[in-house]
Amino acid sequence: MIRVLHFPNEDVSYLQCGEMVLLNGTIYTARDQAHKRLVESLHHNHPLPLPLRGQLLYYCGPTPPREDGLFGSAGPTTSARMDPFTPTLLSAGLTACMGKGPRSPSVQEACAQYGAVYLITFGGAGAFLAKHILSQRLVAYPDLGTEAIYELTVKDFPAIVAIDSRGKTLSEGTWKTSMEGER
Repeated sequence: MIRVLHFPNEDVSYLQCGEMVLLNGTIYTARDQAHKRLVESLHHNHPLPLPLRGQLLYYCGPTPPREDGLFGSAGPTTSARMDPFTPTLLSAGLTACMGKGPRSPSVQEACAQYGAVYLITFGGAGAFLAKHILSQRLVAYPDLGTEAIYELTVKDFPAIVAIDSRGKTLSEGTWKTSMEGER
């Protein structure tokens, strides 16, 4: 069974580790430096440039836009680089994050503690994934270039639940054969 999710504010508590999902609605891109800035803003009680509550962050550094204004490629980046920041963002209301590869035990524990999920999507298939992006808009940190935060409107964007809201995770053997591609 493939579940269809709608962001923001999707209830992810019913999702099971290993389930296939299709994402629809509004999600945001963010990578290492954007995560660092978001966490610094939270620590200093500064306003955030995007709503975290009920939202999904996609660990993606898309290529510059094509002539039609949409990204040419929008594949996932290695999620482990965001591990130092993820528990803080989940505690601030983030519902889901998505990238590729396994996560640290602290992220697994934070997913269980805050009822969030971690999704993986196809590594090496950025052009295919970009076809599921209907629109994009620069939201914050333009000085980061392709690592700036973008708001994406997505339709049937494919992913797999890799850590569910109870903290259950794919086994190490499963990571090697999942759709994430090379680590």
